[in-house]
Amino acid sequence: MTRVPEGQMFSDPGSDAAVMAAWERFLDGESRPSDSLRALVDRSWQRCQEQNVDPDKRSAPPPVDESMLESMKEHHGELLQASAPIMACARDFLAETGTVMALADTSCTILTMEGDNPTIGTAESIHLLPGVSWSERICGTNAIGTALAVGEPVQIHSAEHYCAGIKRWTCSATVIRHPHDGEIIGVVDVSGLSESYSRQSLALVVTTASRIENKIAMREMERRYHLLEASLQRWSNGTDGLVLFDRRGYPVRANEIAQAAMTSLGADLDLSAPRRVTALAIGDNGELVRTPALPAWLRPEWLEPVYGAQGQRLGTLLVLPLPRIGRAISGEGARRLVSEPAVAANDMPSGFTSIITRDPALREAVRKADQLARSKVPVLLLGETGVGKEEFAQGLHKASPFRDGPYVALNCGGLSRELLASELFGYVDGAFTGARRGGMVGKIEAANGGTLFLDEIGEMPLDLQPHLLRVLEQSEIYRLGENVPRKVSFRLIAATHRDLRKEVADGRFRMDFFYRVAVTSVRIPPLRDRVGDVRELARHFVERFSKQHELGLRRLDEELLARLESYSWPGNVRELRNVVESVLLMSDSECVGIDALPPELLGMADSPVSAPVATALGALATNAPVGSIAEGEAELIRRAIAATHGNLTRAARELAIAKSTLYQKVKLYGLERDIGRVRAG
Repeated sequence: MTRVPEGQMFSDPGSDAAVMAAWERFLDGESRPSDSLRALVDRSWQRCQEQNVDPDKRSAPPPVDESMLESMKEHHGELLQASAPIMACARDFLAETGTVMALADTSCTILTMEGDNPTIGTAESIHLLPGVSWSERICGTNAIGTALAVGEPVQIHSAEHYCAGIKRWTCSATVIRHPHDGEIIGVVDVSGLSESYSRQSLALVVTTASRIENKIAMREMERRYHLLEASLQRWSNGTDGLVLFDRRGYPVRANEIAQAAMTSLGADLDLSAPRRVTALAIGDNGELVRTPALPAWLRPEWLEPVYGAQGQRLGTLLVLPLPRIGRAISGEGARRLVSEPAVAANDMPSGFTSIITRDPALREAVRKADQLARSKVPVLLLGETGVGKEEFAQGLHKASPFRDGPYVALNCGGLSRELLASELFGYVDGAFTGARRGGMVGKIEAANGGTLFLDEIGEMPLDLQPHLLRVLEQSEIYRLGENVPRKVSFRLIAATHRDLRKEVADGRFRMDFFYRVAVTSVRIPPLRDRVGDVRELARHFVERFSKQHELGLRRLDEELLARLESYSWPGNVRELRNVVESVLLMSDSECVGIDALPPELLGMADSPVSAPVATALGALATNAPVGSIAEGEAELIRRAIAATHGNLTRAARELAIAKSTLYQKVKLYGLERDIGRVRAG
């Protein structure tokens, strides 16, 4: 007999007798799989035997009582709501086909059924009806249970069923996944007596699952827009770090302050690939599920519920106060790294007078930016987080031919993929359920006649890049849901802390898009490389925050200034600004001393280097020379991680830096894979 190919998806009714004989041999203890048996079925039978499923079982167990079934339906309300119109259609298109369609939850319990009425009646004989679990553990090999077990489309016909009482049936099923993260949320199945077998039933369930998933995706987008609107006021007047989580515990929006704060707490925040905080998922009662418990870094008092117009809970706002790294200023000041011009900045070119520096390298970067400002070509600003890229972007705008037009800024790393698309391109009225009446103007269209600044462009999802590339090449956009293009003319300024050439090589950034946005570039040096700027900026921020908080005359003593100058400032000017604000608020003295420093800066200098890291330093010194200070620092951290077997607490202690600083540098230099590799080894 010809052997069934590995991975065969469809059942073969012609092999029914051979499969039945293989089943009997299997029950008699034959270990060798039959040539007529599909690998999918063979593995399922083995699982059934391991779980002591009774092969002589004639039917599934009786259904749960009505009240329990209603409770289960209420728990899976979103799934039932999305599938309701599709299941309603099943009443018509499955009539007189001898088949029924069933929707089950992740425990394989059928929630609802539709289809051919005579077949529904026949199905009752084996308890194929709502309120019954058809998991493999209970009912043996069957399409519902086996599809959930393998997470793929499954067709089980006749003798392929494990239990004798179900072998008169044929069924096809596939799992339903949540469109945002692929989590399995249910199963859809089509079943009938064996003579109703059709290969098309498998295609039908796959199509049905896809339609349900699309419905859920539309509903999820509607909820997220309602969530954003409900929390809109907090984004405009807050002075803390804010992260907005949806009903399922996924971050959908974050401000710049929150990203720095979470890094300092040792938490990860990447909206281009958001990680779910399961403890922030909202149950049907509108309260946090909190199973498992909140992450160690997250305090319950930082959480605020966000409610809709009808009083329903839409999500959760995480409010991160920043007593250790300094509270952020509000409004326009929150977006500007430096503002009021100082004596050192009087000779800066027009448009860049707010930049405070004595450093020749930064002055050269300003000179180059001023020269580029007069053209209309895109400019890419390169530099670490916090060096002042937006200040340069505003300077480029003010000194450009577009100076009289609008200046529109958008952080590509601050929104989820779906929200970023609508923020960029806008949408028309009725583009999707929940869309704002009258539609919404996107940031690209809003920048028409002016400048569009896209910060953290390296975080832009790969599939959105060709759409923006088309806008740049054709000078026209389509709002979401619109078929008529709109002409636009704007100057693009982009910024990133990433090495985009490396991102292109690694397949995370399109080459054609890179060459379009990086026509010209300006590299902004980090604060640690700018001689004299720490002291100059610190004095500037003291004057600024003393006035802002009505603190009276304040100054930093020499020991404190020296300590600030000896720090490496991984967060650059932004971190310095926050630290200065923090020490002013933490001290009551006119002369602020070193005791007001946050803990991570108090322990930053003169700590002894441990033996493993000393060895790493020696190895670094004897290796081939590195190309820059940053490369040397990255290599030292890499060796410290290896020496401590990926224990970041030990590595930070032995490098004599705060753990929060180490987390920032790990992310800055892209060393996450090194940590995973060391820990796995």
